[in-house]
Amino acid sequence: MGVLPKGLSSVLAKAPTDVVILSSLRTPITRSYKGHLKDAYPEELLSVVLRATLDKVPELNPSKIDDVAVGVVLSELGGSKAARMALNHVGFDSSSTSLYTVNRACSSSLQAIASIAASIRTEAIDVGIGAGMESMTRNYGSRAIPTSYWPALKESPVKDARDCVMPMGLTSENVASRYGVSREDQDAFAVKSHQLAAQARAEGRFKEEIVPVTTQYQEVDKAGNKVGEPQTVTVTEDDGIRPTASLEGMAKLKPAFKPDGASTAGNSSQVSDGAAATLLMRRSTATALGLGNRIIGKFVAAKTVGCKPDEMGIGPAVAIPKLLGQLGLENKDVDRWEINEAFASQAIYCLRELGLEEAWKDGKVNPDGGAIALGHPLGATGARMVSTLLHGLGRTGGEVGVVSMCVGTGMGMAGVFVRE
Repeated sequence: MGVLPKGLSSVLAKAPTDVVILSSLRTPITRSYKGHLKDAYPEELLSVVLRATLDKVPELNPSKIDDVAVGVVLSELGGSKAARMALNHVGFDSSSTSLYTVNRACSSSLQAIASIAASIRTEAIDVGIGAGMESMTRNYGSRAIPTSYWPALKESPVKDARDCVMPMGLTSENVASRYGVSREDQDAFAVKSHQLAAQARAEGRFKEEIVPVTTQYQEVDKAGNKVGEPQTVTVTEDDGIRPTASLEGMAKLKPAFKPDGASTAGNSSQVSDGAAATLLMRRSTATALGLGNRIIGKFVAAKTVGCKPDEMGIGPAVAIPKLLGQLGLENKDVDRWEINEAFASQAIYCLRELGLEEAWKDGKVNPDGGAIALGHPLGATGARMVSTLLHGLGRTGGEVGVVSMCVGTGMGMAGVFVRE
């Protein structure tokens, strides 16, 4: 093996001060309103992954976990009280473990992981969990647009202020029209996402990252009327994946956001329910607790940047180069990329702008599908992607991975992780 570039060598080096990861798990991601988690509460889903995190590392006394950050976008009161209740409910020590919630829209749980990592790095805590939860079935009534806010903002002379409440679908249309992303390309990208996810599910690639959820489920008909009695079900797989997705089927779908648009229900991310959690600690702490053999990876760094709200989808194309540049990394140093597919339009633009089209064709970008097939439970997506990234790198023997997503109101966030 030749001499590693300085940036890559630094990222791969191990030190007692590293922020390492011992577990990264998620629930299945299911379709809102239709899937088998539609009747579950977001904090119920959170409780499942938090309990599973303790079970994954049974040698760790729960009282050693100092803080938990939970990404959530839509829940009442920011989800803080319900999340704290869920934490206490499943066996955490209320006298030693604290909790707070984080809302950075689509990157909320990546931000939760980054915030816990920062607390560990600055020695504010030794051990923490970055998590995310969302039930879009229960809490998507306003479609994530505020219903009551300062009237002066609605009439602001600053376009970027008004555009913060632009429906996400229209921002997708802006990206497509401004940067030449055709309907045909978007549909083809969406079909590929479903094909990749279907293959990954069929081959059992998600089994190590998914925690089954046993919950109540009420079947309803197309009109929303109850059919039969509530059932107890155990959900083990993502249910938004369509193995039979085709270009012909995609082409039949009408534009979802404007009459002459190119973004449809088929080439946009799904509205979904789910939760995820990642356990982090200082490497020296893991060693002292006898958990060195439990380390599966490390958090390297994360960065958030701003962009125009009316084309928020370009966020990853801005955030990733800045983060890689900061670390002295190049695209070729990255073994796997997880770039959120909020819309096919912005995902394609980002691949083109980042020079990753060949990497996508070679199976280095979203090789197990993305949010178009798997779903996008807003507050949980970042942590879900980290779980998929780390388990995927573990299967293929890769080391360096990147997670990135666009963020509503005009931002992009990216994180770099290493699999060990």
